[in-house]
Amino acid sequence: MKSFIGLRTLKTAVGATVAIIIAQVLGLGYAVSAGIITILSIQNTKKTSIIIALQRFGSTVLALFVAGTVFTLVGYNSIAFGLYLIIFIPLAIRFKVTDGIVVSSVLVTHLLVEKSISPYWIKNELFLMIIGAGIGILLNTYMPKIEGKIKEDQRDIEEKMRTILMHMAKALREQSVYIDEEKIFQDLENNLREASERAYRNLNNYIIYEAKYYVQYMEMRTLQLQILKYMRSYFTRFYMTFDQTDLVAAFTERVALALHEYNSAEGLLEDLKEVFQVCKIQSLPKTREEFENRAMLFQFLKDLEYLLEVKRTFKNNLTRELKENYES
Repeated sequence: MKSFIGLRTLKTAVGATVAIIIAQVLGLGYAVSAGIITILSIQNTKKTSIIIALQRFGSTVLALFVAGTVFTLVGYNSIAFGLYLIIFIPLAIRFKVTDGIVVSSVLVTHLLVEKSISPYWIKNELFLMIIGAGIGILLNTYMPKIEGKIKEDQRDIEEKMRTILMHMAKALREQSVYIDEEKIFQDLENNLREASERAYRNLNNYIIYEAKYYVQYMEMRTLQLQILKYMRSYFTRFYMTFDQTDLVAAFTERVALALHEYNSAEGLLEDLKEVFQVCKIQSLPKTREEFENRAMLFQFLKDLEYLLEVKRTFKNNLTRELKENYES
């Protein structure tokens, strides 16, 4: 059962309150703005929080410079504020600090209301931004660990892939003309999408340590899912002789049973070469139908080979640090 108050909600409420109190203690004007900035600074990941905070600080400096220039030349009125926006927004886009456009413009309105660009008010707005964004970053230094959930995702994904391959092996043995795996394929696709989002969120919760492993793992499994979908299409078109299908079915079962995170697929790829060799020395097809089905069976094996190659490539492309994670 989900708690009524989530962690992000709690951090937002506490952070906004603390930011306002600090701004008031420092005697800053418009102290509530520090709390609003904190609310906008609480993000889902540490890295996002820092990036947005830096963008907003840069945007604030730019906004105060533009506003100070425009207000000095035009005065403190609605036309001046509109002219400020016409100049500031394109510059913010140009310097890639668009996340700070709204917050910076709110701070600029304080200058408009006070009819002043004195050092006191410039400092006031900068401190409001520093306090609000700083509290947001500080609270975002704590993020709950989600590696455990990602590990569960991995086990679920592998189990579904294992089930699909076992069903394919069974369909080959029974000379099935159709394999209905729509639900499990859909469930697997949904699992992969959610797990990929979690993997990216986990990646962005690390600032110094590089945590790409789970992202790369999910990308590898997603590619394997596309291969499995293609392999499934053969079951709507072919029937084959028992000797060949039994050989391929047995190997497909071996792949299914060996499908897990730490299997590099090296041994399976070597064994697959023997399967191809056995197929080569068998007698040639005697009918057109047999020829077509043998060709599709060969392509099924080639796709299975590609499935394994994807896993081997994944392992070989890992950095030394990620390989330690992979092999631990």
